[in-house]
Amino acid sequence: MSSNGSHDDMQPITPQQYEILHGGGAEAAEIARQRLSRRRFLRRSMLAVWGISTTAAVAGALYFMYPTSGGDFGSAQNVGKKTDFPAAKPEEMVLNEKGVFYIPAARSYLVHLANDAQYLLSGQNLQDQFQLENVVHDGDGSTWVALYQRCVHLGCTVPFRNDCVSFKCPCHGSHYNVNGEFLDGPAPRSLDRFDMNFKDGEIIINTGTINSNVQHPDATTQLLPKPTKECSAGG
Repeated sequence: MSSNGSHDDMQPITPQQYEILHGGGAEAAEIARQRLSRRRFLRRSMLAVWGISTTAAVAGALYFMYPTSGGDFGSAQNVGKKTDFPAAKPEEMVLNEKGVFYIPAARSYLVHLANDAQYLLSGQNLQDQFQLENVVHDGDGSTWVALYQRCVHLGCTVPFRNDCVSFKCPCHGSHYNVNGEFLDGPAPRSLDRFDMNFKDGEIIINTGTINSNVQHPDATTQLLPKPTKECSAGG
């Protein structure tokens, strides 16, 4: 450190302040307080900025991994017109373009399957499974389901992966089909889902009513074939 380093950090003092400082008293204390070094001020400012940035980064990461309720979540929400969410077959879905759409306010993925999607069940068995899994059959033959974004394993947010056309949890690898059906990994069941309905051509997702009873599918309950694309952990 240079010999004048400490002087550079201090604000100049006037002769009048010098006399007051040597005389003591309240005025002297106030002047001494005001003579906080520039280095200490800058250090404190940098620490404050670092603290705010770190807090924001951690909060964002925690929200992604462990989303919490807030705002209108927990109530019925109008998320838009049906025409805003074009349908697609499972293998052709692209996030927020066709077939699957993320709805932040509802903490959900809105899935719209085209009327030519191929199901593994048929007849009354298919209709019964639709009802059990909160799948809504539309008048044009397409189907809808609103999936809760939380992984049922430990609560991380599950992203939709365009590269493997399915949902893959980044935390522990739980894997779900486009309609939320369990594929593999540690998840104890399929993705939870919300009630939804239509009103005057618009979509209402009731985030206050959740179905957490859709179990691992078997030959008698599985709706969709498994995706043919591999889904690695990295993405």
